[in-house]
Amino acid sequence: MAIEAPPSDQGLAGLVKGIVSDFGDLIKKQFQFANAELKQDMRKTGEASWSLAIGGGVALLGLFPLILMLVHLLHWLTLPSGHPETAGLPLWACHGLVGLVITAVGAALLLKGKKKFDSFNPLPDKTLQSLKENLEWTTTTSSK
Repeated sequence: MAIEAPPSDQGLAGLVKGIVSDFGDLIKKQFQFANAELKQDMRKTGEASWSLAIGGGVALLGLFPLILMLVHLLHWLTLPSGHPETAGLPLWACHGLVGLVITAVGAALLLKGKKKFDSFNPLPDKTLQSLKENLEWTTTTSSK
């Protein structure tokens, strides 16, 4: 099978037009890849967020009876042996102490989660890097 030479009427202008057309197609494909990569990352982020939200809600429901149990346990522990009517800490103070501890733990977990989301980049890094390299190549090639 012989390789056909390009038609003689296709000169330098035709070659440049072909290169520009191919480069345009390449850029379009890279934008399509970036879009697909972005959609996939957003889908993963959405699934993770829903899972976290549902899990957090269920865990929160389970915490209510445990918190009340801790408050009454703390109150019971501060009762003197002989006089059960006078506790070392009033019940309202027990509620406050347990609430403060749980709020501090929750704030620490929120900060940890925020750091985790700050470290995540949903942008299509691979595709953007390749697009940047192609643009640098064209500016370098066109300036020669």
